[in-house]
Amino acid sequence: MREEDLVQLLREQLLGTERPVVRSGLERLWKTGRGAAGLALSVVGGKLRGKGEGLEAADVRAVSQLVSRLGELKGIAMKAGQVLGYIDPTLPPELRGLLSVLQTASPASPFPQVEATLRDAFGARTDVLLAGLERQPVSVASIGQVHRARIPEGTEVAVKVRHPGIVEALQSDFRTASRGSSFASVLLPGASSSIKSFIDEARTTLLEECDFSLERERQATFARLFAGDEVILIPAVEPEWCARAVLTTRWMPGQSFDAFLATNPSQEVRDRMGVALFSFYVGTLYRHGLFHGDPHPGNYAFREDGRVVVYDFGCVRSFDAATLRAFSALVDAVRADEEGRVREAMVALGAQPPGDAEGLAKLRALLRGFFAPLLEQGPRLVHPGAGFEAQEVLRDKLFLAKLSLPGRFLFLFRLRFGLYAVLARLGAVADWGALESAWAAEARLTKKDEPTMTR
Repeated sequence: MREEDLVQLLREQLLGTERPVVRSGLERLWKTGRGAAGLALSVVGGKLRGKGEGLEAADVRAVSQLVSRLGELKGIAMKAGQVLGYIDPTLPPELRGLLSVLQTASPASPFPQVEATLRDAFGARTDVLLAGLERQPVSVASIGQVHRARIPEGTEVAVKVRHPGIVEALQSDFRTASRGSSFASVLLPGASSSIKSFIDEARTTLLEECDFSLERERQATFARLFAGDEVILIPAVEPEWCARAVLTTRWMPGQSFDAFLATNPSQEVRDRMGVALFSFYVGTLYRHGLFHGDPHPGNYAFREDGRVVVYDFGCVRSFDAATLRAFSALVDAVRADEEGRVREAMVALGAQPPGDAEGLAKLRALLRGFFAPLLEQGPRLVHPGAGFEAQEVLRDKLFLAKLSLPGRFLFLFRLRFGLYAVLARLGAVADWGALESAWAAEARLTKKDEPTMTR
């Protein structure tokens, strides 16, 4: 069977299956530990890397079963599979393809549970919504699932419903994670070296993703900021059909990332899309103190009109102007390769830069990997391995523990590595360094010391 057919079949099988979220701490500990261990052994450990001839049939079956198990668990387990599926370019394409299914597909919450959530949110009005709502979801993610619907005035909408039990499941996962670093290591490079800081930040971020009222505010904010953008399109929120566990937005479909690449777009189109995504994920940090922390390909779609629709605003972090000025100073210092300025910027960001030569060399490697596409002048492709030098340093637990990098900056690493992987696959060419340096210069002139969003 062809790879794309296998991926599509697995996706359809998952979306056509209904399973409630496992809430029991003991059951999640057993399933999660086994799933994470299997993933670490098979993927991180290198068992399935470098197989130029492709995966064997037994490997395909094993990975398919693992994808199904991670999808059934939702929460951290599913996110771990999502991250590995698009960040690591050393994995065989077949493996990345199977893991990529988790970006938009997993077993759905049973529809009676979905209906109960809607009735709890909207009471007597629910029948009106249900009359135009498709029973099978179009996508199922780690926190919720999306159903296509038509509201009474005829507007087509996407109704995102939180998985019943996901909050309890995540809390159970974090109780487990607080006792060890296996999940943290899979979910984010370097997390295990500063496990408490990372887990605190991850807990805050993922539990916030369960609050769709907060996501509604964030999506409305981004929609306002990008209202006049020529490429980025953000679906409008339908506030009368929103609640803490339900988010309803305009229906704005488009091609998936893989489907878009399969059309063999021109270099001009690739460049335009790449710059737009880089501006959205990186430029917004400098201009507005905000970043969308989950750039995996399941969170956007490509339209025939040449625009990119961005979805899912659950993982958004904010930074105040003082932090942005320090971060922008770090960008320039790394590009100039000036050790003294790098140390000053790191201190301003709350880290503790090393004082010995070996430690400084590791810090230089980490930061130059982090900003890899910015270090060379002029337009260029983003290489598939961009940032891998930094990921190697991130495996040095003792070094990172001494560096005391704040937990929220670990999410910036995930953003960078994920975005580099996407831009590399896209094949976009731009002067990435010039773009970011210009935004950094703007940030240094900012006087306001309050973040655009406070939560």
